[in-house]
Amino acid sequence: MDRSALRRDFVTRPIYQMAKGVLPEMSATEAEAIAAGDVWWDAALFSGDPDWQALLDVPAAKLTEAERAFIDGPVDQLCAMLDDWKINWEDRDLPPEAWDFIKRERFFGMIIPEEFGGLGFSPYAHSEVVRKISTRSVAAAVTVMVPNSLGPGELLMQFGTEAQKSHWLPRLADGREIPAFGLTSSEAGSDATAMTDTGVVCEGEYKGQKVLGLRLNWAKRYITLGPIATVLGLAVKIKDPDGLLGGEEDLGITVVLAPTDTPGIEIGRRHIPSMQAFQNGPNSGHDVFLPMDAILGGQEQIGKGWMMLNAALAAGRGISLPSLSAAGAAMAARTTGAYSRVRTQFRIPIGEFEGVQERLGRIAANAYLLDAARRFTCAGLALGHHPSVVSAIMKNSATERMRISANDAMDVHAGKAVIDGPKNYLGTFYRSVPVGITVEGANILTRSLIVFGQGAIRAHPFILKEMEALADEDTQRGLAAFDVTVWAHAGHILRTAKNAFIRSWSDGLIGPAPETGPTKRYYRKLSRYAASFALASDAALLSMGGSLKRKEMLSARFGDILAELYLLSATLKRWEEDGRQEADLPLVEWIMQDGFLTIERRLKEILDNFPNQPLAWLLGLFVLPFGVIRRGPSDRVTRACARLILEPSATRDRLTDGVYLGAGDDAVAELERALDLVVASEPIRDRLKKLRVRDPDAALDQGLISREDHAKLAEAAMAVAKVVAVDDFSPEEITGMATPAEQRHVEAAE
Repeated sequence: MDRSALRRDFVTRPIYQMAKGVLPEMSATEAEAIAAGDVWWDAALFSGDPDWQALLDVPAAKLTEAERAFIDGPVDQLCAMLDDWKINWEDRDLPPEAWDFIKRERFFGMIIPEEFGGLGFSPYAHSEVVRKISTRSVAAAVTVMVPNSLGPGELLMQFGTEAQKSHWLPRLADGREIPAFGLTSSEAGSDATAMTDTGVVCEGEYKGQKVLGLRLNWAKRYITLGPIATVLGLAVKIKDPDGLLGGEEDLGITVVLAPTDTPGIEIGRRHIPSMQAFQNGPNSGHDVFLPMDAILGGQEQIGKGWMMLNAALAAGRGISLPSLSAAGAAMAARTTGAYSRVRTQFRIPIGEFEGVQERLGRIAANAYLLDAARRFTCAGLALGHHPSVVSAIMKNSATERMRISANDAMDVHAGKAVIDGPKNYLGTFYRSVPVGITVEGANILTRSLIVFGQGAIRAHPFILKEMEALADEDTQRGLAAFDVTVWAHAGHILRTAKNAFIRSWSDGLIGPAPETGPTKRYYRKLSRYAASFALASDAALLSMGGSLKRKEMLSARFGDILAELYLLSATLKRWEEDGRQEADLPLVEWIMQDGFLTIERRLKEILDNFPNQPLAWLLGLFVLPFGVIRRGPSDRVTRACARLILEPSATRDRLTDGVYLGAGDDAVAELERALDLVVASEPIRDRLKKLRVRDPDAALDQGLISREDHAKLAEAAMAVAKVVAVDDFSPEEITGMATPAEQRHVEAAE
């Protein structure tokens, strides 16, 4: 017997038997979710020793000439048609001309290939379109983004039959069909596997012929575009009680395409999601009969719906919601910086107060980080990856940071942002935050169950292989595969422990990093934290096994570290792609210091709450020997970040590129105009300040300034007054904004 056989039979076999009771088992739905998509930079981070040159070698996301022309043309034209106040408070819908334009210009077909009549845009172009529209109207952005993310179009392209593609895709691309996707059951919430919507295999009559098909019953809610959809993609559980298909009775979650003019389907009623007027509402079907070819992908795809949905979610989580979030952060940076410069209190701009600068610095840094992560993720998608873990990171991290930026912007604007009306450019953005937080996997679930829960299996270099070996019904084959993998895993743990120890005790001074000038030290720190994360992950997985799934707070903290490593990687890559702009370094430093502090805090919390405290103490010597030593962004760096958005500059333009600024008397356009006038007239005010003269009229009378200077000051003051002003309404106008139900309430009160 050779050495490998001896090792397998006498050393590996006991480990194999023990591991069967330690490593987490996977349900069928978990296995399908993990199998969906693939891994990318998340796997490099999980390795504990990421290849930074590979990161820098990822081609930057770029637009083609056609994509740029679309954004500069139809997208700008659409934005000019939109009045967000009228959409949300008066019409409760996009204007008819906007609907016609969206269909005519094929906004619903951005991701559909040109051969089917779509635009065939890249993930980055899709993201850029959603981002720009979001800065004008969230309702319009959601209307455009949903058909291009989790919807029948995405699913048809990946899984549809040729006949289904040929019929549906051209009609979806040019707007003849309005798609919606129904996943959430009335009672199931985020647990799609608990849906009560069913399809029973039976014979029935369809278009005058008796055929084999499905009798469907469902009740869905929260369905965007559902009230006006002409075709519904439905997730239902298929049953075959009479054995007509010759197999089991319960066949699993399946996706069905249902034209909404089919008898038994009810649509039309609407929800009002956080006062956003995009079309969203419930729909239901009672004894709806459809033939078997209504199953997406055909009859052979019965039971594969959960896999399809998880594969398609990469678009919604990785592109749409991060684009909307990045738009909100950029809009907050553009407007809050400008407002802080033109708005004065106690005769100085409020942007000079350090309390305000603290918020401005964070707003600016968040805008830089979110767009860096968005661009990096789009670059990965363009390479053909469908990284489900990265998409979950982006969904959770982007929407949470959007919430922070929205709150900071509201705090700085104060009363200006509290009073609703056409002059309020932040109210809709602020109210829309809970929508992004909640949809496509609520953030609580995403953070505590998905990011690390799936990442630990999918992105880890060995865990999935070990689980597959343990699940192999052929125990000899499984043992042989496990023997190879487990010893490779053991070697990996030893290497990671060595790296973590050396890098942690040297605080990252000893660690790999590319030659990137002033940011090289950040790569070294990330190398340290990646090794610490990988070692701590292995310690948790091997000591807790399947019980780790139930330690959701621990899992969430691991997920936070993985997310920070991803976001910080994207930030460093952006700085390289932007041409190493020295002026942007304060933003990079703020993001790095904030991220490093978060990582160390999460490591400390993991160690403090580790079930096996002796192991936690030992682990601490390798991953956090000096405790939490980071202090976060300094006041100096925060002030520097704040100043980047307080006046026009190339950095401010890079930070807010793609924000729709409006024209004429649009509120944002007036703010931009006021900022330009205030900055241009600043030397005149400085001169008067030195002379201790506050009144421009008195200065003119005394000959201290020219009439031209006086006119400049007056023009700037008038522009600022318009910006600071808020809306007010007559009682009749406010009553006129009420919905019919609200109107009845008013009349009853009278």
